[in-house]
Amino acid sequence: MNILILGSGGREHALAWAVKQNPKCDRLIVAPGNAGIAGVAECAALDILDGNAVVAFCEANSIDFVIVGPEAPLAAGVADATRAAGLLTFGPSAAAAQIEASKAFTKELCDACGAHTAAYARFDQAEPAKDYIRQQGAPIVVKADGLAAGKGVIVALTEDEALAAIDDMFGGEFGAAGAEVVIEEFMEGEEASYFILTDGVTCLPIGTAQDHKRAFDGDEGPNTGGMGAYSPAPVLNDAIAKLALEEIVKPCVAELARRGTPYSGVIYAGLMIKDGMPRLVEYNARFGDPECQVLMMRLGAQALDLLMACAEGKLDQAQVNWADDHALTVVMAANGYPGPYDKGSVIGGLDTLPETSRQMVFHAGTAEKDGRIVATGGRVLNVTARGATLAEAQAEAYRMLDQIDWPEGFARRDIGWRALG
Repeated sequence: MNILILGSGGREHALAWAVKQNPKCDRLIVAPGNAGIAGVAECAALDILDGNAVVAFCEANSIDFVIVGPEAPLAAGVADATRAAGLLTFGPSAAAAQIEASKAFTKELCDACGAHTAAYARFDQAEPAKDYIRQQGAPIVVKADGLAAGKGVIVALTEDEALAAIDDMFGGEFGAAGAEVVIEEFMEGEEASYFILTDGVTCLPIGTAQDHKRAFDGDEGPNTGGMGAYSPAPVLNDAIAKLALEEIVKPCVAELARRGTPYSGVIYAGLMIKDGMPRLVEYNARFGDPECQVLMMRLGAQALDLLMACAEGKLDQAQVNWADDHALTVVMAANGYPGPYDKGSVIGGLDTLPETSRQMVFHAGTAEKDGRIVATGGRVLNVTARGATLAEAQAEAYRMLDQIDWPEGFARRDIGWRALG
């Protein structure tokens, strides 16, 4: 088969790495890709937000299967365009992808089917939003309604912080994403991520993970897109996972189908767990980044079979074969991230690191320049390892990380601390 993956981050490198291991994959193209992805696949220049351009590229390259990595092409309807052209596609329609593209949409979806989530209100003007915050008090959560690359959520511990967040959002800090805000009750507990494939009818869980959103050790500093992750997440045990599937995910999938917008793809459910009860924090319409990296490290070649079964509507015939193992990934980011950072610094030491089914450095924001790997993004590398225990995976990931020569980058040293104590 000829396979096209859309995207350029660590998530797409991990997907490409797993897909490439499957003998069904003859030719693998990633658009636009990055310097690390170029080691496992062909990279192609392509506007991945333009559905017509993607379809034309697929036809020119005899593509049999399209995997959409990031959220922006989904929201732009690229999966609709490829499906309409008769291409087997992994990723939801734009209508179904609203579970991520609009916080308000998801809240209303949960209301319609009784899924457990936080109490909320939505506003398109600053003053009523501020009045609501004064009425509710802090802590409280303020979210930009649209896509803000994982950064449009402010957990305000004081009223002043929440009011400032309203000013920022309506002042254009998050662009069009902040034209409407959702204000939610602050949920206490421990967060975990649950990944479920669905073809609109069958729901097949494919793993749990926990990520680390804060920039610095001890969960200090600003929120980021994620500084590391591990799988499985002990807090999301089998009993809690079953509750989340039966009482949150399945009712939402059924409601989307009832509305005539069935969901086909991966649902990433961000959950808050307290006293053995899960509640929905948010949905994402694609694999998490960096959670995808630890899931793919554990799934390996079967990932392609699972994604195809999902796209073909045959999940009722699929099963996940789990090894009793653990995976952990540590993000190396450019100094200054998630604020302003420099691009173009050279990263050394990567060529000495192992690339095996248990050890891999996935590239998130890199390019090749004059034969050297340079940093081009905020989050740049995902140093990933698998072990029989989480402690073993953690030790190996940091052993690899310490061999990378990149003074312009930083990483947290405590990824996995919640599970390891």
